[in-house]
Amino acid sequence: MKLRPASMTTLLRSSVICLTTFCTLLAHTAQTAFGSNRDTPVVRVVREASPSVVNIHGHKTVRAGGLPGQGQSFQQVNGMGTGVVIDSRGYVVTNFHVVQDVNDIRVTLADGRPAVARVIAHDLRTDLAVLKIDAREPLPVIRIGTSEDLWVGETVIAIGNAFGYEHTVTQGIVSALHRDVPVNEEQSYTDLIQTSAEINPGNSGGPLLNLDGQMIGINVAVRVGAQGIAFTIPVDQVLDIVSGLIQQKTVNQISHGIRGVTKWKDDESIFEVTSVASGSSAEKEGVGKGDRILQVNGHTVRNHMDFEFSMLELTSRDSIEFEVADSKGDVTLVSLQSRPQTRTTDAISSPVAQRIWTSFGIQGEPVAEATMQDLNRRMETAYGAGLKITSVRPGSQADRQGMQSGDVLLGIRNWQTSNLNDLDYILRSDEFRSGSQSQFFIIRSNKTMIGYLQVAQASRRTTR
Repeated sequence: MKLRPASMTTLLRSSVICLTTFCTLLAHTAQTAFGSNRDTPVVRVVREASPSVVNIHGHKTVRAGGLPGQGQSFQQVNGMGTGVVIDSRGYVVTNFHVVQDVNDIRVTLADGRPAVARVIAHDLRTDLAVLKIDAREPLPVIRIGTSEDLWVGETVIAIGNAFGYEHTVTQGIVSALHRDVPVNEEQSYTDLIQTSAEINPGNSGGPLLNLDGQMIGINVAVRVGAQGIAFTIPVDQVLDIVSGLIQQKTVNQISHGIRGVTKWKDDESIFEVTSVASGSSAEKEGVGKGDRILQVNGHTVRNHMDFEFSMLELTSRDSIEFEVADSKGDVTLVSLQSRPQTRTTDAISSPVAQRIWTSFGIQGEPVAEATMQDLNRRMETAYGAGLKITSVRPGSQADRQGMQSGDVLLGIRNWQTSNLNDLDYILRSDEFRSGSQSQFFIIRSNKTMIGYLQVAQASRRTTR
């Protein structure tokens, strides 16, 4: 076989192929080095935020109606929604309507792991709820932004469990701000963000994100029959409501004397002390107005909600380690006692508490002034004080009237019940002991409820 030189055409074709291959390799190397054009800001936001978004499933029993004379029938309704991890220990925020009346709340994490959740706090008026997942390891937490500086027209991204399709991503803009949306006679939303990002059934409780990857709101509602009109609870409102809910759970266990607000500085949020209660352990340790709380017992604090969550699993026997930065930036470690003063008049060992437990069947603590203010703000009321019921004795008169642990007893007849001494006075009064019917008022789930007490023969009537 004879060899012959390659033709010029063949050589040129080979050179072009080699040059094309070389250029392709260079282009691939450049994309690898500098990032693909497909790796857009939206893609990066979704990649970062998705691990902290969970899918919520459950079912509840509802009345299905029935023909006259045939009684009522019931049916199981499947529900779905979305939630956002706001604390690595497994605390999730979502809409209350997603979990309302759901006995068995099932959650699917971003990596596909199933989990069971329970509601630990909720606010019916603003349609927000806090869930707790029993997480075996720390969960990724959403980055939280602010809704104070939103621009109409800026790009936003929604992630949610749309129609059961988990982690569905949609994109839109901020269409308008400060929208009020009435739902029915009992429910209305105020000061919402309007967005063109598609929000479908199942998206409720999921995050609305800006291009910095920060959550700026919780998706809540769509305009029925319209396209591209959806609504979101602003994240600043979410932080205020959730902080108040958690404070209600801790205020009677943890007492430190610190009050503060979330502020933004150099695009980072901080928790700044606005006041310190006189005589509190914080004041004694030198914590002052303008200081920043950096950590509480090892939990990083970036805003008011972080601060309240850091107290959530503490008890009155625990000490609290605060990492505090003053206005000069000097950082100190401060150890505080969680309950510097004991309420001897309200202790269960006191004669008054024993008498109430025996005759009426409850244990209770005065509602803190700050908590009462939060309740009044959410309920649009002006109640002065109340007694939080911490325990109800089975079979007691309070139990027969339907009172529950967590209720706030406002008063009986014209008497206010701000502490156990007030209640003791009422129960021992001739007017009450005569057996005449006495109306009482309680707060439950941010609603005022009315019931009737009668010493001689208690009824079970409790009405809204």
